[in-house]
Amino acid sequence: MLSGIIGLIVLVLDIYAIVQVLGSAATPVKKVLWSLFIVFAPVLGLLVWYLMGPRSAANPAAI
Repeated sequence: MLSGIIGLIVLVLDIYAIVQVLGSAATPVKKVLWSLFIVFAPVLGLLVWYLMGPRSAANPAAI
């Protein structure tokens, strides 16, 4: 039961990350690469995207 809940949380966070990537100002190639990384390595991709992903120009404090 717990693993199902954790899996659902990871899925929701991955979908959120992909939506953020696709809506970012990154180049199309970077968007595709980030999205593929998140899809094929869900937990690792999510963590790496969170730590190193493209940041919004509207939020320079996040860099």
